[in-house]
Amino acid sequence: MSALSTRAKEVNPFFLLPDPRIPLSKPGSTLFTHAGSRQGQHGDTAMAEVVEVLVPGGKATAGPPLGPALGPLGINVKAVVDEINQKTGSFNGMQVPVKVEVDDKKNFTVTVGIPPTSALIKKEVGVEKGSSEPNIKDVGNLPIEAAVRIARMKAGDMLSYDLKHGVKEVVGTCVSMGVTVDGKKPKEALSAIDAGTYDKLLVE
Repeated sequence: MSALSTRAKEVNPFFLLPDPRIPLSKPGSTLFTHAGSRQGQHGDTAMAEVVEVLVPGGKATAGPPLGPALGPLGINVKAVVDEINQKTGSFNGMQVPVKVEVDDKKNFTVTVGIPPTSALIKKEVGVEKGSSEPNIKDVGNLPIEAAVRIARMKAGDMLSYDLKHGVKEVVGTCVSMGVTVDGKKPKEALSAIDAGTYDKLLVE
């Protein structure tokens, strides 16, 4: 085991590695399984099985990777898939991180995360992928209002301490994607943000 993996386990006892027993549905899919604990209704601690996976928004199926991971847990896989699709329908066309927790009474809880910033940008711009030559060819334009919206959605996942810096993170992601922001090159948009051009939109 690498020093990095060893260190990660020291920091987090539930350090996750892909389960080699579970086939992935497509290249780039990620699935983790591990045991955790959750607080019961009467304050007791119950063990829970946890499955974490990336699914296509609104289009998860009972096939791999979900089905093989959930089947052995003795729960209604279709019910889980239906709830996942209901909760991720607004992220159609994006890979969405989902966590399914199953307690010892076979009750399940579905928690949906927010897709990566790059996926949200592509959704707003209406493209399937970024530019292969971002310094030369642009694939689309992201309105500054959309950048603000994405920053608000990703607030819990970002390192930024306020909305203004969150928007700058979103704009920074546009650099490597070949996406302009408010009709400007991303670096020009960053300068405009620093200059206070969009301060009225950046009210917390």
